Amino acid sequence: MNKLSVTGLGILVALGVSTLAWAAEGKDVSVKGEVVDTYCFASMGAKGASHKQCGITCAKKGIPVGLLEDGTGKLYVLLPNKDKGTIPDDVINKMGETTTITGKAYAAGGTSFLTIESVK
Repeated sequence: MNKLSVTGLGILVALGVSTLAWAAEGKDVSVKGEVVDTYCFASMGAKGASHKQCGITCAKKGIPVGLLEDGTGKLYVLLPNKDKGTIPDDVINKMGETTTITGKAYAAGGTSFLTIESVK
């Protein structure tokens, strides 16, 4: 196999992988984890029941809300289920608690996002 063939094969593989990754965008998922306010979690590692009220206050003042996935530690920034919507109070009131959120998962700019379709 010559150098040009190897390069061409590499490009095809890369295109195939990126196409698969793009196709996975907006996939319906259910994620179980702890609801956190992203500022306090990112800057201080704050989470859990002892941080509940601070997290609720931060979220109500506009700090983005996240879901810290059990087992993986992956952080999803939570999004409303439609443009110009808001994070539901039933999610904000679960700050510091473990819950399951079902919605569509997206990734952009190295960040994971999850729309909120249902909360259990």
